[in-house]
Amino acid sequence: MSNPDDLKYTEDHEWARIEDGMATIGITQFAVDQLGDITLVELPETGTDLKQGDTFGVVESVKTVSDLYAPISGSVTEINEELENAPELVNESPYGKGWMLKIRPADPAEEEELMDAAAYDDFTASQDH
Repeated sequence: MSNPDDLKYTEDHEWARIEDGMATIGITQFAVDQLGDITLVELPETGTDLKQGDTFGVVESVKTVSDLYAPISGSVTEINEELENAPELVNESPYGKGWMLKIRPADPAEEEELMDAAAYDDFTASQDH
């Protein structure tokens, strides 16, 4: 599985696209494949401050309920409100229309702690399927 090169990844299968001082956050195709059909996405309110590793929401699928973890610290500036009525967007386009939230990063150095696409590809290849 090839993941987009312009993103950074966590071991919890979240991704971050950091550009122009903002970070767009979502879950990876690997996570989507593990979860199955997503039926509900719960996200925080705008203005919520998150620390790296904090739980920021929940995804429910036909198989399980999973917490979502912040890949970097920052303040939530926007959530993808479309997911409230169309959680399947995460299944259909996890790196596009299925994005979850945008945050203003508090510590740009945290980006260096995340995996690039090649490292994430290696990480997921070692995971049990």
